[in-house]
Amino acid sequence: MKTLLPIALFLFAFNVTLLAQKTDVKDNQNTGVNPMVIVDSSVTIKNTITINGQTVPYTAKAGTLPVWDESGKPIASVFYTYYERSDVKDRASRPLVISFNGGPGTPSVWMEIGYTGPRILNVDDEGYPVEPYGLHDNPNSILDVADIVYVDPVNTGYSRKINEDVPGSKFFGVNEDIKYLADWINTFVTRNNRWASPKFLIGESYGTTRVSGLALALENQDWMYLDGVILVSPTDLGIKRDGPVGEALMLPYFAATAWYHKALAADLQSKDLTDMLPEVENFTINDLIPALAKGNTLTDAEKEDIAAKMSRYSGLSQKVILQHNLIIPANFFWKELLRDKGYTIGRLDSRYRGIDKEAAGNSPDYNAELTAWLHAFTPSINIYMRDELHYKTDLKYNMFGDVWPWDEKNNNTGDNLRQAMAQNPFLHLMVQSGYYDGACDFFNAKYSLWQMDPSGKLKDRITWKGLRTGHMVYMRKEDRATANEQLRQFILSSIPKKGEGAKF
Repeated sequence: MKTLLPIALFLFAFNVTLLAQKTDVKDNQNTGVNPMVIVDSSVTIKNTITINGQTVPYTAKAGTLPVWDESGKPIASVFYTYYERSDVKDRASRPLVISFNGGPGTPSVWMEIGYTGPRILNVDDEGYPVEPYGLHDNPNSILDVADIVYVDPVNTGYSRKINEDVPGSKFFGVNEDIKYLADWINTFVTRNNRWASPKFLIGESYGTTRVSGLALALENQDWMYLDGVILVSPTDLGIKRDGPVGEALMLPYFAATAWYHKALAADLQSKDLTDMLPEVENFTINDLIPALAKGNTLTDAEKEDIAAKMSRYSGLSQKVILQHNLIIPANFFWKELLRDKGYTIGRLDSRYRGIDKEAAGNSPDYNAELTAWLHAFTPSINIYMRDELHYKTDLKYNMFGDVWPWDEKNNNTGDNLRQAMAQNPFLHLMVQSGYYDGACDFFNAKYSLWQMDPSGKLKDRITWKGLRTGHMVYMRKEDRATANEQLRQFILSSIPKKGEGAKF
């Protein structure tokens, strides 16, 4: 059985001090538990970082906490890393941010060492991989204003089921995921004495589905109330958009991407991105959706007119748009936009270019952006866990874990979040979207907010922010600083004044 290595081996490394080590593996004895799975463990180091010119001492704890079944028996081990500012005297007023990524089969590595954490991976200013691999201090981290715990759901990172006899159906589904993670958060908050703290959830991609559901589950299942939820590159949150609406909403993303690659008409190209997009958004809502709804009742002249405008805004030819009956598949757009230049564009971030075997075809051979990100993140997180945080295990760190089949039924997470906000007057929402994200595009995010709050009664507690990046809004150095500052201000402004009552 592998256990964490002794304290003394690490006292010299990285100018940090190993504070404590606890590994509880007694439950692994003679119970059929995978011997590499440590149910309850932690290693803690000390470090210091400078954020916005301010010295911030902190501790970083890497470890696992159990997931229990209804009888109180451990059925899974969930890995986390917890960063706590160490010079804070009043922990009760210190915000706690609970961070998830998506997939649904990915760990929290992306935001931990790419966005909000105190250590950040080595990439160039635009987010492309560089060697040597490794990390450096993140001068934009939100650790100056909030403590952060990054959580890896079961089968991601180092998190695992106790053994293969535990059914995946306990974890792998929209509502199953929310239920066990709400209970796990309860355990974490209790163990770390954070019940008094203002609490925030942040999720990226599928993590936005997760935290939207968790906001209500924590209220109704664990009686834990939040001050804020942050959605980074949100999914559709279970909000329906079938038919003409869903077929039209990506046009503003197509326009943003074409603008980036200088594929638009000169008059549009000469405008700044955010000055050009309102025209496209207006056309999408007021012209394209009604036109698609008319189907074959559109006259040839009307169809030609719509196709011409779509061509103007997308960078694609009017001919191929008509060939697709005005409905452009995203895969085709990623293949077609730069086809004549010999490139494809990325799905999650259309700033990235790829090279296919053949120019022909209707979709790219691979996701150019994802291979670049894995190139940078995978070695960096393995280096970080072992060499800096000193968490030793022979488990593979799953960048993508097997969580299939995933139960997609009864996804009402957008409405769950609305209900959580209705029940809790203190709860605020901020959404961050990348203009070049083709998987969870920015205009669909806006649409979700419109439909989530049809009465408009929550608008004063909802904020949307656009950034000039893709799915991972923090990959560009400039936008990472901006995005972290948005988080910082949202957290500080969402905490109620002392003595303020939670009422409408």
